[in-house]
Amino acid sequence: MKQSAIRCARIGAVVAVVLSSASLFGGFVTAAQAQSGVCDKISSYLEERKSLVSRINKLGKRPDPKSACSLFGTLVTNGTTTIKWLETNKDWCQIPDQFVAGFKADNAKAVEIRGQACKAATQQAAMEKRAREAQKQANEAQMLGGSAGDPVTGQMKIPQGAL
Repeated sequence: MKQSAIRCARIGAVVAVVLSSASLFGGFVTAAQAQSGVCDKISSYLEERKSLVSRINKLGKRPDPKSACSLFGTLVTNGTTTIKWLETNKDWCQIPDQFVAGFKADNAKAVEIRGQACKAATQQAAMEKRAREAQKQANEAQMLGGSAGDPVTGQMKIPQGAL
């Protein structure tokens, strides 16, 4: 009995020396400090998300599809990263399951809106390309004596007689 008490006292003394020297040299981080450092990361994700939502709201009711596609793409990327972090750290940081479920639903809605915005941006780009091509063809036809006739006088005479 005495030997086990002495052994426990020695182990306790060694642990005390190790912990005191570790605190002097900063070698160990307490559990509360580790939890605080890991759990503080969520605030940076949420601040970035808040900023992105603010920028999206500034686009107005009829936003430019290209800008909306880009911003919603960034929002979805932020959401995906945040969801991975939440799934990894929700227990450690004591984040309620309702918050995680709500965040996932919010991100799913952002994915849907991004798809619509990017589809509209693609359609707009295709229409602009067709309009440029039509304008280019009209300009070329006019310059080569097409519908407008002779490029110098603006008229083209029909040849008379036998061809």
